[in-house]
Amino acid sequence: MRSVNVLMYDTLAGVLTEDDEGYHFTYDSQYLVSQDREPISLTLPITEDTYTSKILFPFFDGLIPEGWLLDITEKNWKLDPRDRMGILMVSCNDCIGAVSIQEIKES
Repeated sequence: MRSVNVLMYDTLAGVLTEDDEGYHFTYDSQYLVSQDREPISLTLPITEDTYTSKILFPFFDGLIPEGWLLDITEKNWKLDPRDRMGILMVSCNDCIGAVSIQEIKES
């Protein structure tokens, strides 16, 4: 199982997890009660429920670089091009826009 923190303007908005059943996104409980909250995407409105998908949510997949930058990412980190979560984890720490990704290290 792999997980990442999803930050909105450097504030923890939720957690994205990949396991054997697919992908799960849950908004953080503190973010849900924040006055400054806004959804990370129109396709992932704010809710207490967990979103689940067999494939990486299109919003997160859209954060992954394309073209020559994707090629460099895959070669430098020796990533499988089909490992979308792995690519997201290494390439989206400092995305253009409000959302960024931080890997949660398992202890």
